[in-house]
Amino acid sequence: MLKDFADRLVYSIFGMEQGSRLADVVNFFIYDTIKIFLLLSVIIFVISFVRSYFPPERTKRILSHKREFIGNILAALLGVVTPFCSCSAVPLFIGFVEAGVPLGVTFSFLISSPMVNEIAVVLLWGLFGWKIALIYVGAGLSIAVLGGFIIGRLKLEKWVEEYVFKVRALRLEQNQEKPTLQARLAYAKAGTTEILKKVSLFVVIAIGIGGFIHGYVPEDFLVRYAGRDNPFAVPLVVAMGVPLYASAAGVVPIVSALVEKGMSMGTVLAFMMAVTALSLPEMIILRKVLKLPMLGVFIGIMTVTIIAVGYLFNAIL
Repeated sequence: MLKDFADRLVYSIFGMEQGSRLADVVNFFIYDTIKIFLLLSVIIFVISFVRSYFPPERTKRILSHKREFIGNILAALLGVVTPFCSCSAVPLFIGFVEAGVPLGVTFSFLISSPMVNEIAVVLLWGLFGWKIALIYVGAGLSIAVLGGFIIGRLKLEKWVEEYVFKVRALRLEQNQEKPTLQARLAYAKAGTTEILKKVSLFVVIAIGIGGFIHGYVPEDFLVRYAGRDNPFAVPLVVAMGVPLYASAAGVVPIVSALVEKGMSMGTVLAFMMAVTALSLPEMIILRKVLKLPMLGVFIGIMTVTIIAVGYLFNAIL
């Protein structure tokens, strides 16, 4: 139905020539924009409603009272149901550190939240099928748990800025009334609106980039620099992804266009992981709470694991 609407709008109402590059770009842009924003609206609303039962303070207490490895797993799973981009996940990460949650556990959340959130899962499922979506989820969670566990074992708290540990964490007020269903629905609606406002521009820009790639970028360009025959394609796209900034929802349309142009699935998913979990804006924000050696360790662990996953995907898919 959406595809028919996009075709009718582009070819009948706009009068564009079917098969032309510009028409393909406009058609791709209209179709993906409508589809992605419908998915985002529904999914964010549902998850925001669920999150109304788990305020940040309660989450901090739960994670603080678990064994560290179990905490890594729980934090990574928590990241899946928090529709944050990397930069918006940082404040909650800081809150975990302030509350005394183990450092490795907080990093498991920080890695998982932008990389493997429910929005990315739904969009990947819709574009590539459930097998690819589940493989991506499994790989992302493994990176989050393993990366956080390694950081926790290294005992790197000395490389966190001192002031972070001196800030008193907020606590839930005692005798707080239980929110009504109406209040939770209002919270979900407000959360959906707020998140859509934050990510809409990035999603539209990303869809535009995806449309341009779909219509104008020659297939041999991608094959030459990051195609299936290039053994260095995975580290190349990871390096290219770091300076960029997009939420998982925003980068998925670009991933779809790259796959259509001949890049292997492992390479494009490594690119997606790098954009969402190693973005330059996130590193800048993290520098405010982490000293340079800690930031370097985080970047190193993420880079190595993402490249490894990219090669693994290319080998099995």
